[in-house]
Amino acid sequence: MRTLSTPSPALICPPNSHILQNGRGSSTSSSSITGETIAMVHSPPPTRLTHPLIRSASRLQKERANIDRLPDHSVIQIFSFLPTNQLCRCARVCRRWYNLAWDPHLWRTIRLTGETINVDRALKVLTRRLCQDTPNVCLMLETVIVSGCRRLTDRGLYTIAQCCPELRQLEVSGCYNISNEAVFDVVSLCPNLEHLDVSGCSKVTCISLTREASIKLSPLHGKQISIRYLDMTDCFVLEDEGLHTIAAHCTQLTHLYLRRCIRITDEGLRYLMIYCTSIRELSVSDCRFVSDFGMREIAKLELRLRYLSIAHCARITDVGIRYIAKYCSKLRYLNARGCEGITDHGVEYLAKNCTKLKSLDIGKCPLVSDAGLEFLALNCFNLKRLSLKSCESITGQGLQIVAANCFDLQMMNVQDCEISVEALRFVKRHCKRCIIEHTNPAFF
Repeated sequence: MRTLSTPSPALICPPNSHILQNGRGSSTSSSSITGETIAMVHSPPPTRLTHPLIRSASRLQKERANIDRLPDHSVIQIFSFLPTNQLCRCARVCRRWYNLAWDPHLWRTIRLTGETINVDRALKVLTRRLCQDTPNVCLMLETVIVSGCRRLTDRGLYTIAQCCPELRQLEVSGCYNISNEAVFDVVSLCPNLEHLDVSGCSKVTCISLTREASIKLSPLHGKQISIRYLDMTDCFVLEDEGLHTIAAHCTQLTHLYLRRCIRITDEGLRYLMIYCTSIRELSVSDCRFVSDFGMREIAKLELRLRYLSIAHCARITDVGIRYIAKYCSKLRYLNARGCEGITDHGVEYLAKNCTKLKSLDIGKCPLVSDAGLEFLALNCFNLKRLSLKSCESITGQGLQIVAANCFDLQMMNVQDCEISVEALRFVKRHCKRCIIEHTNPAFF
């Protein structure tokens, strides 16, 4: 697999760089570019060098270059291990290497980064070059990652939708200029798309098929989007109705992240559980309107749920935790940081029912004390990560009970907790692989 970054074999050059008429020119690394950058594809290097001294030097170099004796497939195999900037240089060595560097098998992934790059034009140039052997279609391209490219617009996504029918993964996080229409085109024209990351795209309010695709696929409407992984973190305008649309169209979802989608409520989670019954990982962190009623809906996932993040959902209490613990006994990861309504009773119920728990974050839960930690220590022997940051009621005694029973502990966060040096040393003796994050200057 070949990833494309800046610069790349589709050379990323500053607009003022000098390019000679015969196709030779100087390339510049991304760190030296201060203005706008655009994507340009080098023409093949010339077959002959006219200057006699250069010709004689080239002849001597050619006689010593055993790599020229290798067949094409061996050279391509070597190229597959090269970083992008080195592959770019290889493409300028000679005509043969130029052609081999553009072998479609080396371009299963396109990766563009940087705020200054003209992403729309770069994608157009790259797809046009990769479509030479299969006109208008990039059959080998499966992954496009343009995260953080703020100049990406709907035009760039239209290019991907029209040229990449085999696309399986698309990441456009932080590209806030794209809209619903462009995303609809991608999911409608790329039937194999499984991984979609639109985090930080504030204009995206839902995921759906285009009207034309809906009519064409009827009566199977709503079952044709094969997305399994969807990240809509920081999509602030996503509401319950949009989540309803997503759930109705993306019924195969297994991973869904809705961090800081602040308009989502328990009603939206109810829609989600009606259609998406295969979810294994779910995050509704910082969704301030999600409450214990939402936890009752999430509990309908039962044994399928393995990862749940409800951090800073202040309306969730022990009641919601009891719902999750009762029905989702195979839960492995729970992030409940900042849920101040959780007490030792909730931790007790969780520990007794989710005995396979490996990671737990109950930081900033002031009502959790050593009694809750004792229940964890006596039931969750597989615990590897435990965060108790800013838990005011935790003391060294609780930590010692955990360390004496959870030998596989690898990380413990007790920052801003009143923990003695002796207790920290006790943890270190019993859990030798444990990394302790603390704020006690006497322990190091």
